[in-house]
Amino acid sequence: MEKLLHEIRACEVCAAELPLGPRPVVRAASGARVLIVGQAPGTKVHNTGIPWNDPSGDRLRHWLDIDRHTFYDETRIAIAPMGFCYPGRDPRGGDLPPRPECAPLWHARLLAVLPRVELTLLVGSYAQAYYLGRQRKRTMSETVRAFAEYLPACIPLPHPSWRNTAWLKRNPWFEAELLPVLRKRVHDLL
Repeated sequence: MEKLLHEIRACEVCAAELPLGPRPVVRAASGARVLIVGQAPGTKVHNTGIPWNDPSGDRLRHWLDIDRHTFYDETRIAIAPMGFCYPGRDPRGGDLPPRPECAPLWHARLLAVLPRVELTLLVGSYAQAYYLGRQRKRTMSETVRAFAEYLPACIPLPHPSWRNTAWLKRNPWFEAELLPVLRKRVHDLL
């Protein structure tokens, strides 16, 4: 595990494409029971090296109903984004998609050293596309709405960004139906 984490953190495969340079962000330990697969670090996470260390992380922790200490206990929760480094800013707004090199290069190797993971949280459409493949529904909303189909191994979630606040208001079932299941599953494993 330590050797692999060192390799990931030293990765420079797409360094020429990264506006802030490489700074792979990953947290894991072989005892982790929950894996969170997100998109890619934003600038605040890039600067601190701490995943989900921003308002999106605050919302995600609220969804999980766990505190920062528990969230960052890598012996219980592993965190591996689809792209380990900040990909840059999209001229149309928001960040660029995760770099396509990361997941194929590192995820299978990382999963191989996480034998105790019983629940994978697929946060956002990039993680859902990669991990669910053909099982994914036509849209991210439909995929998240069908969360029960993916239990007990995974739960798809929207990205907890402020950009999705309107989505959360339009989809009250998320808080009423999905969050209780998510919280129970996470608490049972932790």
